[in-house]
Amino acid sequence: MQKPLILVTNDDGITAPGLRALISYMKEIGEVVVVAPDSPQSGMGHAITLDSTLYSKKVSVDLEDDAPLEYSCSGTPADCVKLALQELLGRKPDICVSGINHGSNSSINVIYSGTMSAAIEAGIEGIPAIGFSLCDYSWEADFEPARDYIIRIVKEAIENGIPKGVVLNVNIPPLNKEELKGIKICRQARANWKEKFDKRTNPNGKDYYWLTGEFELLDKGEDTDEWALAQGYISVVPTQFDLTAHHAIQDINNWNL
Repeated sequence: MQKPLILVTNDDGITAPGLRALISYMKEIGEVVVVAPDSPQSGMGHAITLDSTLYSKKVSVDLEDDAPLEYSCSGTPADCVKLALQELLGRKPDICVSGINHGSNSSINVIYSGTMSAAIEAGIEGIPAIGFSLCDYSWEADFEPARDYIIRIVKEAIENGIPKGVVLNVNIPPLNKEELKGIKICRQARANWKEKFDKRTNPNGKDYYWLTGEFELLDKGEDTDEWALAQGYISVVPTQFDLTAHHAIQDINNWNL
């Protein structure tokens, strides 16, 4: 039987350790093709390139005999998926996996995530898709403890499919293998960032700003991704890209419009 074709992408860039780990795990499941940004694109959300040219080239990052076909792309994570599906792949992939992100994409972070936007772009095209994130921002983060869980989730998604209009947002606590308790299917926790700008002045007297902030968890539920991660579980949130607030339609219909 033909091996499943797995499109692998990310937002941290094609040389990121998290991406290299995900590639090695996916090689155990199927045929891998990588299309990833040529530089870090964290926090890009679902941005796409419209006002400049887009470039892509084959690259050889790994030197192993079974190294997959890889392309670097000058654009955003969403660009990478668009280009892969329209120009670079010979057939429709069976699944798209994005990550493994260096840092959390749980709760409200999913809104800003380039990792999840790549997965969502694949989902829009009808391809099962999953975004993986490890809640550790270090470039030296250890992805290996979650290896078996990641492989299991992808295999189950290929075998069973993912509901139409849904992509999976998977976040992994930064724990040793022995400390990981398993997987929880969750809802997205209600939270936000209490943000401010750190105003500074450069040597030429020009003001500039650094965005800073603190994560503010507003949700005490025990069925959320934040709760699961705090308890040592890998959180899996089914995420939809239909942003319609269906529960509000009737209220708005009562307006005098």
